Amino acid sequence: MSFSKWVGGGLGWAFGGPIGGILGFAIGAMMDHMSGPAQETIGAGGARTRSTTAGDLEVSLVVLTAALMKADGRVTHSELEHVRRFFVQQFGAPRAGQLLVLLRDALKKEIPVNDVCEQVRHHMPHPIRLQLIHYLIGLAHADGRVDRQEFDLLKRMAHTMGVSDKDLGSLSAMFRTADPTASYAVLEIPKSATDDEVKKAYRRMAMKYHPDKVAHLGEDVQKAANEKFKKVQQAYEAVESERGMK
Repeated sequence: MSFSKWVGGGLGWAFGGPIGGILGFAIGAMMDHMSGPAQETIGAGGARTRSTTAGDLEVSLVVLTAALMKADGRVTHSELEHVRRFFVQQFGAPRAGQLLVLLRDALKKEIPVNDVCEQVRHHMPHPIRLQLIHYLIGLAHADGRVDRQEFDLLKRMAHTMGVSDKDLGSLSAMFRTADPTASYAVLEIPKSATDDEVKKAYRRMAMKYHPDKVAHLGEDVQKAANEKFKKVQQAYEAVESERGMK
């Protein structure tokens, strides 16, 4: 497989740096049909940079998933099965199979988590970083519980990627369906917030998580982003109902 065909298979900046180094040429064999060609844009000072593609997001997810799975020092068959189901649900069976091949390769490597997250932070726009963290939180919840090691690593990843504690708290609260305070956490406000503050928070969060911000990454990613957006709507409706707001 030629260099040009590999890059044309949808990988932009994830081709190089620590992410590309971890997976090596396994990326080329698996990713040729995962998305369209990476697009070059002109940045500050005339520098050419590659826009984030679906392939960049998915390869980043694979590498950080491997780190998350290894957080407790062991990887079990049941964890691999949880990941397989998660990938199938998010990306469909054919692509999930490709991602799992990459994941098995990544699990054999030492993963410099900080370096990977710095690469993500440098190249990936904030809305896409939020989607990546949302994927990882969902994966951590896939087996019904989040271990302390997983939580600590998720927090470390988020901070290094430039995702704030408020963002992380909002995204995490989307998975705490039994928590009566979760709706307020999703909206990033305290329960003592006024009705006007609740409405302002909803408008702000709806803008932050709007699916159009990741639309260029394809239907699979936009669908996942839409689920995140619905969680914001549901949180607002729950608070609105609780307070009898009009």
